[in-house]
Amino acid sequence: MEKQKNKDKLYEIIFEADTKLGKRFDLVLIIFILLSIVAVMLESVESIQSQIGDFLTVVEWIITIAFTIEYIVRISIVNKPLKFATSFFGLIDLLSCLPTYIGVIVTGTQGLIVIRALRLLRIFRILKLNRYMDESSYLVNALKASRYKISIFLYAVLMIVIVVGAIMYLVEGEANGFDSIPRSMYWVIVTITTVGFGDIVPLTTIGQFIASFIMILGYAIIAVPTGIVTAELGKAKSAITKINYCCSNCFNEDHDHDAHFCKTCGANLDNRKAT
Repeated sequence: MEKQKNKDKLYEIIFEADTKLGKRFDLVLIIFILLSIVAVMLESVESIQSQIGDFLTVVEWIITIAFTIEYIVRISIVNKPLKFATSFFGLIDLLSCLPTYIGVIVTGTQGLIVIRALRLLRIFRILKLNRYMDESSYLVNALKASRYKISIFLYAVLMIVIVVGAIMYLVEGEANGFDSIPRSMYWVIVTITTVGFGDIVPLTTIGQFIASFIMILGYAIIAVPTGIVTAELGKAKSAITKINYCCSNCFNEDHDHDAHFCKTCGANLDNRKAT
């Protein structure tokens, strides 16, 4: 009984952020996560690594041991350890610990710094930001719905790049840096996206005229995919938020799409009829 009580208390502290101890635990965890990210960034700077590399290693081990203990405790207090371990945040928790241990066994594992940077994702759970991730479904649905339109748009842009690249190759030629069609296509892409590195520039009058046209066209091209996705985003949101159900008791139709009970009379809406 006492063991279960302690287990429930730990669960309340670690998984619940509404309690006083839970908030303190989350605050400490956020500090450790941010320190870890700072340490990862500093390790990538050679001058800093040469001066305080040993200190950063000690900090990394302290953080890793703390994360390891926390991970073990989380696994031990949940009712379904395997389900938690294979969940998204469970895997993130595991990946937060592994890189340092792998670095001891395997040398030359600088690439694991990227995995350590994933610790920042843990803040999503701590701040309970994952509850808002459902909103991303709007964007996902919009991108799926607009994939064919965007594909056609990209095909049209590719044709423009190839044709204009070939023209610039003939107009400017090798003397002005346009020594091949692929390199000319590179110039078209840089120009049409309004990046403009300036490593290749047209010097002839015709070439400059074409460049001016491509620059103006670039603004229109950038706006097209934005407009497509925005339109589909509005449709996706409308499709979800404008689904109204009629209450069979009071006939109120103003309900959220995921409502189970009428906001006016409290009647069950599970058997509701869509209007």
